[in-house]
Amino acid sequence: MDVTVQDMMEARERRAQRQRELLAEYGQTLLCFTLNIPGPEKDGALIRQGFRLGQRRLRQGFLRLGIQPLHQEESLEFTGCEAFYVLPLAPLEIKRMTADIEQADEVGRLFDLDVLRPDGSKVDRREIGLPERACLICGGEAKACARSRAHTVAELRARVDGILSRAVAQDKIETVARLACQALLCEVLTTPKPGLVDRLNNGSHRDMDVFTFAASTTALQPYFAACARIGAQAPTAPDAFAALRLPGRMAEGVMLEATGGVNTHRGAIFSIGILCAAAGRLPRENWRAELLLNECAEMTKGLTERDFAGLTPENARTFGQRLYLSHGVTGVRGEAEQGFPLVRQYGYPKLLEGLAAGLELNDAGCAALLALMAHNMDTNVIHRGGLEGQRRTAEAAQALLDAEPWPSREALEALDQTLIDQNISPGGSADLLALCYLLRFLEEDDP
Repeated sequence: MDVTVQDMMEARERRAQRQRELLAEYGQTLLCFTLNIPGPEKDGALIRQGFRLGQRRLRQGFLRLGIQPLHQEESLEFTGCEAFYVLPLAPLEIKRMTADIEQADEVGRLFDLDVLRPDGSKVDRREIGLPERACLICGGEAKACARSRAHTVAELRARVDGILSRAVAQDKIETVARLACQALLCEVLTTPKPGLVDRLNNGSHRDMDVFTFAASTTALQPYFAACARIGAQAPTAPDAFAALRLPGRMAEGVMLEATGGVNTHRGAIFSIGILCAAAGRLPRENWRAELLLNECAEMTKGLTERDFAGLTPENARTFGQRLYLSHGVTGVRGEAEQGFPLVRQYGYPKLLEGLAAGLELNDAGCAALLALMAHNMDTNVIHRGGLEGQRRTAEAAQALLDAEPWPSREALEALDQTLIDQNISPGGSADLLALCYLLRFLEEDDP
């Protein structure tokens, strides 16, 4: 909806009145946040995404200063987005923080961050030694260009839209990659995990430890960012998955180089990469487990049939291919093209249930891992222990959950020792636990 001059005058008066009310009530520094949007259209999806980005940067600024707002509120109207923060810190300190945000990158130039003293006077940029803000088009003084109308509204709006689009897209990509790495690190740190590398021991592995996983995770962050970018840019879901395959192969080489040839995250490169692309495809406000998993299924529809077409005992090269031919086990491909049903039905609900019951992430994650192990036809387990080993492992996980819905450390350590003795590692279930963590982190993201 286009706004009129009268609309903007009334909006400014309402904002000024609210400022007076908050200053009178709290008698503290007041920060008012709006966006510099030229032209008659002051609201829309992209503008609101830019506003949310500004709010996140302000929250980070408050944390940097070691403060929390005494009061905060927002207003999302067709005349523009506004937010007010009452802050327990001297006005000049707040102004320095907001100036950092405004100068950090090009999108900061669109943030209008007014700092008011308790008496209502506005802190000027020159009070902290900064010049007037520069014009978005020519780099001259913005106020001078505005007075002389040196640039058309169309020019300014095109520039603003470009800045917002780039900033919102990059922030989304960086968030997905960061949360993906957080999920992988949380998975390896979850302790105790039967048969797996954790903070207690190396499980049934002799060639890796938590430091190997840390090296692998940090090496994969650019790949996860690329997955999110591919998801955002691909015209269709199947196109997105097709575009992931070459980066995935390259990421495997990066992982192996970082770990000295140890396979820590081959499964996660596949599954976490798909989920990152799904998050890239969906708007941040749609980062909900069901929608994300549905998008994963849409991306990988028909994957097993395509990958295993023409497969025979003579040309089957990998253990997974031979297992598919002999027993019809589709592995992670089948999971992906069905939208990771083990995560959807067992792992993620158990994780959420544990967190809702007040458990720490570690303990809820241990229970979620057991729920996955109890139902997952884990090719890693089959590779080490055969189908009989898989059956025993699944039954042991279920028996423990039946006895203790939230297993004690002692019970988990006992199962850990059993799997170590049997040389069994449920690595496929560990990858699915990482997916559960990433879903949780994405759902918790504040858009």
